[in-house]
Amino acid sequence: MQGATELTWVKSTYSSGEGGDCIEVATDTNTVHVRDSKDTARRGLTVGADAWAMFVDHMGNELG
Repeated sequence: MQGATELTWVKSTYSSGEGGDCIEVATDTNTVHVRDSKDTARRGLTVGADAWAMFVDHMGNELG
């Protein structure tokens, strides 16, 4: 696994950039890393790519 500083972190284009609630996501082979955009030094969440895809799909269905 790469260190957090070696990953390329991205935010959604839907983020306003005005300091609201937002996450950043980075991918590494078959892993997805998620962290708080306001506290990037804090340890984030790491999940498998398949689990992340299922989560995103489920939330898309829930939120329509």
